[in-house]
Formats: sequence, C-alpha cells, structure tokens
Amino acid sequence: MNHLLLLSMPSGSELIIIFVIILLLFGGKKIPELMRGLGKGVRSFKEGVNEAKDEINKATEEEEKK
Repeated sequence: MNHLLLLSMPSGSELIIIFVIILLLFGGKKIPELMRGLGKGVRSFKEGVNEAKDEINKATEEEEKK
C-alpha cells in the first residue's frame, strides 16, 4: 500500500511544472491569497478533527465511568 502512495506522489520536476501552470493561471498577485485561503482551510479541518477526537474521548470516558 505504501509503495502505491509513493508512486503517485509528484516528483520535483512535476511540482515545478504544476507551480508554473498555477502561476500562469492565477498570476503572481493571486497566489498569496490562494495560499492564505488554503492555510485557513487546513487549519479549519485540523480544528474539526481535534474537536471530533475530543468528543470521542469524552464519550469513551463517560462509558468507562459507568
């Protein structure tokens, strides 16, 4: 399974090509805004995952007390 994941990851030259395409599509001024939005999305996702973990931990603690 891990081998398939590594094979599907883009290499350095592929990442450069992807970055150039993004630069051409959005322009240099829009990229910081896009990255900021991506960062906010990732942060929000992590907060949601942490909240779900906390709720699961609370539920298991309540079950253990019973």
